[in-house]
Amino acid sequence: MEVGFKTDKGLRRTNNEDACFVMKRDRIFIVADGVGGNNSGEIASRTCVNESAKYVETRPLTGNESAEELQEYFEDCLRDVNFKILEMSQRFEWNKGMATTVVIAYICRDTLYIMNVGDSRGYILRDGVLTQITEDHTYVNTLLKAGLISEAEAEHHENKNMITRAVGADYTIEGDFFQVRIQPGDIILICTDGLYGEVDSRELISKLEEDRTMTDICSELVDAANRNGGSDNITMVVLKITEEDFDE
Repeated sequence: MEVGFKTDKGLRRTNNEDACFVMKRDRIFIVADGVGGNNSGEIASRTCVNESAKYVETRPLTGNESAEELQEYFEDCLRDVNFKILEMSQRFEWNKGMATTVVIAYICRDTLYIMNVGDSRGYILRDGVLTQITEDHTYVNTLLKAGLISEAEAEHHENKNMITRAVGADYTIEGDFFQVRIQPGDIILICTDGLYGEVDSRELISKLEEDRTMTDICSELVDAANRNGGSDNITMVVLKITEEDFDE
């Protein structure tokens, strides 16, 4: 597996409230996008990725879990992280209201498992087709699914960045769980809205298909997002599945 990752504050933000964590040995990859006043969004996202990684380190996966067991595992992980962020927001006044999106990707043999909360996304690129795996937990997506607005209206809606689910936002948390069969040559992208909000799918495909290292591709994608406006923090993890991944 080839892995690249990068985070950048963009051109218009004074600090970076995104975070990511790569656990290549465990095949766990995490991206988060924090929200909140002052620097609390940054605290929320970093707490989320660090505590998620700690959960995995203290409860290592064997690789023999069923999909149902994995869903329960990552739900328990998010409940644990959710409690920690809530506790921090209640203990310190300046952290009040902080929360974060999260995407956790896990690769085991020929399957990609993803758990997400919020509007950070997971994609798979195969044979020139980029498919969004996750579903955005946003107010606008709720309207779109209900048929109340069109995709064109959703694209320019004034509340398009309003998320309806986040880690640390409430005492209960509900993530979506997905599983996708993978094959050699597939490219997996998990990212915050600072990337996909600035770089359209055609340009994403073009960059991801370049014959370069995943690290270089991440740098190219950050540059593209900034060229197109850089209005938000930009964070991604990019994975290329190789033949060797299926020999292990």
